[in-house]
Amino acid sequence: MLSLKLPQLLRVHQVPRVFWEDGIMSGYRRPTSSALDCVLSSFQMTNETVNIWTHFLPTWFPELESPGLSKILRTGAFAYPFLFDNLPLFYRLGLCWGRGHSCGQEALSTNHGYHLLCALLTGFLFASHLPERLAPGRFDYIGHSHQLFHICAVLGTHFQLEAVLADMESRKAWLATQDLPLGLVGIVATLGLAVAGNLLIIAAFTASLFRAPSTCPLLQSGLLEEGTNTKQQ
Repeated sequence: MLSLKLPQLLRVHQVPRVFWEDGIMSGYRRPTSSALDCVLSSFQMTNETVNIWTHFLPTWFPELESPGLSKILRTGAFAYPFLFDNLPLFYRLGLCWGRGHSCGQEALSTNHGYHLLCALLTGFLFASHLPERLAPGRFDYIGHSHQLFHICAVLGTHFQLEAVLADMESRKAWLATQDLPLGLVGIVATLGLAVAGNLLIIAAFTASLFRAPSTCPLLQSGLLEEGTNTKQQ
């Protein structure tokens, strides 16, 4: 491994425009990298290294075919779980609204507040491209918005799980009076459906990756030609 040569990194004008990130001037990986180059780049400092190690979600292939759709999908990947996971909390707050002390402090614990704050920061950083837009080139490797929103997302998930555990502990007596748990068969069936759904998603993404070289003209165009056109503009 020590004898392997690390992939060459490119500046912004050397990659197709669809891969440009606002305020990120260097540290780009070659779009036509081989599988080995992709693995090796995970162990060198690029403008994606922190993202790779904080979030393993394959979202680059929709970017090749439709950048607008890709951004919508990535936004939805955070917005949908946030809304779904917090519907019980919003319902409880709605019931408690205007009732004063009758609902108690459990309606919104400190961890719930931290989770909501992290969620708002995640959305803001993803949409604003700050701080790299204020100082292009200064945050190419460390500190740009993509890395910060990954960190906020991880922290938000942590606080969310802590809030759920606190809710379960405070409502243990009430939960014990409700219907019996699913049981082993119900749990196995639920896990099986979740695994099957994930496998279908992985299969769909993998099929698109195999089709990308023939359907995406961006990867067929030469990088030098793109860089030359950009310099002329």
